[in-house]
Amino acid sequence: MTNSPDTISIIVPFYNEEGNVLPLVERVTEALTNFECLWELVLVDDGSSDQTLKRLREAADQFGSHIHVVELQRNFGQTAAMQAGIDQSRGSLLVTLDGDLQNDPADIPAMVKELQERDLDLLVGWRKNRKDTLVLRKIPSRIANRLIRKVTGVYLHDYGCSLKVYRASVMERVRLYGEMHRFIPAWVATTVPPSRIGERVVNHNERLSGESKYGISRTFRVVIDLLFMWFFMRFRARPGHLFGTIGLAFGMLGMLILTWLGVDKFILGNPIGGRPLLLAGVMLVITSIQFLTTGIIAEMLARVYFESSSRDAYVIRPSREEVVEHDWHKPS
Repeated sequence: MTNSPDTISIIVPFYNEEGNVLPLVERVTEALTNFECLWELVLVDDGSSDQTLKRLREAADQFGSHIHVVELQRNFGQTAAMQAGIDQSRGSLLVTLDGDLQNDPADIPAMVKELQERDLDLLVGWRKNRKDTLVLRKIPSRIANRLIRKVTGVYLHDYGCSLKVYRASVMERVRLYGEMHRFIPAWVATTVPPSRIGERVVNHNERLSGESKYGISRTFRVVIDLLFMWFFMRFRARPGHLFGTIGLAFGMLGMLILTWLGVDKFILGNPIGGRPLLLAGVMLVITSIQFLTTGIIAEMLARVYFESSSRDAYVIRPSREEVVEHDWHKPS
């Protein structure tokens, strides 16, 4: 046993990247061979249809037992593959990067040290000088980054960079679904203050092998996920506040309309039976009742969720634990 301060799990999802597997493992090994922390490399095959899985197994056999291959039965998407790697990792610090070699493994040691020195919970890479096409990659990314900054309130330059360093204790409280890997800083901000999230300029390389899986269509999916993110960040523990506020607003407007129509009929003596305003007032009141009752149901479901999942409304920072020195890469 050793009282090592941190162990590093490097997680890389792959999908049809057979030409990038061996070069990436070589670069990670070169970058971390003399790094002072114990580290492992978790390679996730996301149901590739080419020779990616075979190359991953060959790399594990060639480089040693600190390389672990996780095979998914089919293609579940980058977010699911990343979550699978996180679930299978053992380190106290987690590093994620893409398998296309556009992220530079040489940045990992400096990012880990900066996270430790600044005592952060998440350090995000910033591809300040991106080597991507303008229309298909840069423009969608800029649109998505601005939307995410505006909605989540977490101000970073580059949410889409997969090169990130996390504390595993924080990621234990975050589950990734759909296309949510882009929102990891926002998810982390639900459990830690934004001051514990930082960013660092990193290298970015041109893709030399394989084909990009990104395009302009992802921007629209980001918008849909962003709506869910906004709701979850602000109203996860109190959904009744959202539905109740909307319901009360509709109800007040509907009652004002009906009150005015009541005065118009019973005091001023004007007919109101055929007026569209009457229908609008009634519909607003009915909609208000629906929102209020939906809020009550949502509050009950939220309580069931927290109680059944044993999740607390607070997070206690864990203390350092001892680790066992086996199946880790040790400094030379």
